[in-house]
Amino acid sequence: MSEHHSTKSLAGSAPEILVSAVAAQTKYIRVGTGGVLLPHYTPYKVAETFRVLEGLYPGRIDLGIGRAPGGMPGVNYALNRGQYPDVQTYPTQVSHLIDYIIGGSPEGYEVKATPLGETVPPIHMLGSSGGSASVAGQLGTGYTFAQFINGDGHPAAIDRYYNSFIPSELMKKPHASVAVFVVVGETEEEAEFFASSLDYALLTLAQGKVRKYFPSPEEASQNKYNMYEQEAIRDNRKRMVVGDVKSVKQQLESLAETFKVNEIMINCIVSPFERRLESYTKLAKALNYKLC
Repeated sequence: MSEHHSTKSLAGSAPEILVSAVAAQTKYIRVGTGGVLLPHYTPYKVAETFRVLEGLYPGRIDLGIGRAPGGMPGVNYALNRGQYPDVQTYPTQVSHLIDYIIGGSPEGYEVKATPLGETVPPIHMLGSSGGSASVAGQLGTGYTFAQFINGDGHPAAIDRYYNSFIPSELMKKPHASVAVFVVVGETEEEAEFFASSLDYALLTLAQGKVRKYFPSPEEASQNKYNMYEQEAIRDNRKRMVVGDVKSVKQQLESLAETFKVNEIMINCIVSPFERRLESYTKLAKALNYKLC
């Protein structure tokens, strides 16, 4: 569950609430954030929130964090009482969050993040650069490389995480993953048709245009692009995996092997919503995963 603010095309402004809603309707899958944007909040409050979630759904909650603003510049000020958050203290915030999650009181206030339970939600850091990979490794958290943000991403970021990893009370062994857009169809042609929506959405986002809704493939596929826009769309395809079920499965397995990761996080943003659900169902069956 991602965190985005002040946008008409994404509904994830409170990922911790979405996590609770999804976890309540499922039995087997892990549910987490990707991620809570820590500079907007105090580590203590985030630790308390996820201690509650872990108490409700023990062993099924993942606390994913990031340091991006999650929206346009005004979001930073609106969430921080008119001040711009100090992102330079992010590593310290993460360190404090870890201590609070495992029952400590790192800031000397003699408080505990309650409720205290037998299980602890793991922390995973979302990043699109090698810098965040090093921070995740040195603090002993998991690390997710955001391929869907940085299409020019390279396995070097994951290598940096593995090479810098120091075991922590929270995580004894490194756990890395890659997050990528996925568009799957019955055929390659159908997949390309549905991918046209994401092509158009990413292009307009880069151009600074405000969308009131996610475009339908019927609308997006009719667009005519100039040579510069075509090049931008081709470049954005580095952020996606597109194809029929068999092809997508092979591409995901190849991606996991290339990046040497434990898992891949997929985001199927297609229209209409029913088609999005079908995409996840097809992939779950192809990969032999329980649906809920």
